Amino acid sequence: MSQQYLSNRVLEKLPYHLRDFILKQPYDTYTSQNQAVWRYVMRKNMDYLKTVAHESYLSGLQKAGIGIEEIPRMEGMNRILKDIGWAAVSVDGFIPPNAFMEFQAYNTLVIAADIRTIDHIEYTPAPDIIHEAAGHAPIIANPEYAEYLRRFGEIGSKAISSEKDYELFEAIRHLSIIKEDPNTLKKEIKNAEEVIDFISSNMGDPSEMAKIRNMHWWTVEYGLIGDIRNPKIYGAGLLSSIGESKWCMGSQVKKLEYTIEASNVSFDITKPQPQLFVTPDFAHLSFVLEAFANKMALRNGGLKGVKKLIKSRDLGTVELSTGIQISGKFIEAIEDEHLRPIYIKTSGPTSLAYKNRELIGHDKEYHSKGFGSPVGKLKGINLAIEDMSPTDLEAYGIYEGRKTRLQFEGGIVVEGEIITGKRNLQGKIILISFSNCTVTFGDQILFHPSWGIYDMSVGEAIVSAFSGIADPNAYGLTFEVPKEKTHKIQYSENEKKLFSYYKKAANIRRSGNVDLEVLTDVFSKLKAEYPEDWLLVLEIYELIAADKTSDLTRKVKTYLDKISENESYKQLIKDGIQLLKT
Repeated sequence: MSQQYLSNRVLEKLPYHLRDFILKQPYDTYTSQNQAVWRYVMRKNMDYLKTVAHESYLSGLQKAGIGIEEIPRMEGMNRILKDIGWAAVSVDGFIPPNAFMEFQAYNTLVIAADIRTIDHIEYTPAPDIIHEAAGHAPIIANPEYAEYLRRFGEIGSKAISSEKDYELFEAIRHLSIIKEDPNTLKKEIKNAEEVIDFISSNMGDPSEMAKIRNMHWWTVEYGLIGDIRNPKIYGAGLLSSIGESKWCMGSQVKKLEYTIEASNVSFDITKPQPQLFVTPDFAHLSFVLEAFANKMALRNGGLKGVKKLIKSRDLGTVELSTGIQISGKFIEAIEDEHLRPIYIKTSGPTSLAYKNRELIGHDKEYHSKGFGSPVGKLKGINLAIEDMSPTDLEAYGIYEGRKTRLQFEGGIVVEGEIITGKRNLQGKIILISFSNCTVTFGDQILFHPSWGIYDMSVGEAIVSAFSGIADPNAYGLTFEVPKEKTHKIQYSENEKKLFSYYKKAANIRRSGNVDLEVLTDVFSKLKAEYPEDWLLVLEIYELIAADKTSDLTRKVKTYLDKISENESYKQLIKDGIQLLKT
């Protein structure tokens, strides 16, 4: 992680597996036209959103260190954000949902490094710095919303995904990258959209991650708040889209009360949303989130939770009733006739932990070939092993140096010599290690003495199952950073020349001294060399509009009227001129 980020104490707490996503903000690569795009969008948003955005928005911009005149720098934002307990990092476009939400759990805003091109000034399917910085950052200045965002990240990062979820993520990321590249062929975009349609139509039952992503979309990205008949905007996707922020307030977009049912409503990032959800206040968001969390394997565990982890084919954690946590790739769950798990098994590197701290001697190197253990009570004994006192353990032959045979209710049999046991702080046994041990289920051998020491986790029930590793830093967890990178636009010499004209106008604006000779020269060259460019003409007009007697003012205004006949940017020019009046 670049040294400039370490000044923020929030970022110093980020786990190592998230840091690979962080980029140094490529500030020097932003062109003068990029800066003009930022300025246009922000000026337009400030003018419109002051009446329709949540009251936290305008004051939040200042609290987040975001100005109108130029693209914000991460180091500047972080110096200010730390005062409200947050941070911001720059990343390359979309990152995997679990990683995105875990950043939120650590009070860190993920901000895409790129900025939309002038062709997508009103809306872009790709995440960009306008969406992230000008959309997300201002609302976190509201303490209640900031806590919702953090809590959402904390819970969302534990949601279990399916294989299809990651496939869809990759397809959406690819589409967002090529759509923002002006050199992409239309056929390539059409093919990418068809791939997304195919994957979306064949997802099967939605996973926990799919459902919680829906909730994130309808709140954090596209949420409305207040009276359902006259709501305000707080979702970042709306706050950063000068087109959709107006569209969404019209009657053509259906307004629905925000409930847990929103988790079942999917979305399409390539199109305006046909409906939006309205929360009465920020507290209601947390209420719905907790209701959803109560349905997750995170809080329910059981056989369903383990099966979700098996289906995901990804790293996950199971927690037993004693608090011991098993982290790895789960491949099997043996169940009894009552659909209760009686034996669970992982494959490959597995670690054991307690209260999210890895147990000494039980890291992924020690359990490099996987881990398996029974779950439940012993047959004919009402008292679970974890609840047995030292006297009970001795009576049932469960103590060091004793060869014992443990038969569980589900039919699992563990037979071997007890070497040692580990207890939690409350004195309950959480792990028993055996030598010369055989583990069987009927005729099936689950562990053979020749395989070495057998470690048996202790727990009457599975109380939690969630995505990820209990102690990721000790495990050495890494996220696979997407291989496809956002396209860095290669500008022609002609385009670079245009950007030099933008820079001249920007320098005049910063100086406060209007140089009519320079502006006349730039305007003349624009008309001759760049007849499709409208934004710089608008910037020139802004600098001279106050002087009604100027010949240049009259010529620029006449030219603006002429090029505004082009439907592609007619409304954009009209709105830009209107800004000067207000």
